This record gives sequence, structure tokens and C-alpha cells, in this order.
Amino acid sequence: MDVSVSRSSSGDVPVVAVSGEVDVYSAPALKDSLTGLLRGGDSSVVVDLTDVAFLDSTGLGALVEARAATSEAGGVLPLVCNQERILKLFTITGLDGVFAIHATVDQAVQSAAV
Repeated sequence: MDVSVSRSSSGDVPVVAVSGEVDVYSAPALKDSLTGLLRGGDSSVVVDLTDVAFLDSTGLGALVEARAATSEAGGVLPLVCNQERILKLFTITGLDGVFAIHATVDQAVQSAAV
């Protein structure tokens, strides 16, 4: 299964919805999408992982790099995830303490707009 990355916005906050499998082959598409938004002047971006079926270390690396870039730009990179298997990956790696993870896009957008 390939990854699909779509962009929308909620108010002034861009939302990147990711679906499919984020692995060594597809993580560059996610990274490119996030990098494009940041280069376009957005400092905060919500990443919706609700429809992600699989996330490996390469995908996590892309998210960590994007978080560093948003932080450097004075913004945030809140994540949306409500799937136990994906949330467990963040917990095991300790990244649940690095990322703000929300259950809904609305919650994440509110945290990014502050």
C-alpha cells in the first residue's frame, strides 16, 4: 500500500492528512509535503495520521525533522492519531513526550493556533 498525502487548511493552519503506509519508500513524499509548506511560509502544520496503517522509523524520522523545522520557524507540529498501534510506537520511542498528539484535527488545530 502506498502513502497518500493531501493538504487542506482549517482557518490559518495547514493540515496534512496522511493515509496508507509510511515507510522507507514513502516517507520522502511526506517529508517533501511538509517541507513545501514550511518553505511556503507556514510555521505550524497539523499532521493527521488517523488513516495511517503502518509507520516505521523512516516515517518517524521525517516527522522529527519536520518538527525541528517548525520549531526553528517559531511554530509547532501537532499530530492527530487515535490508533493504538501507532500511538504505541510513539510511546516506545519516547516521542510521545516530544510531539503534542491529539485525538482530533480540531484539537490539534486549536493547539497550533495558540
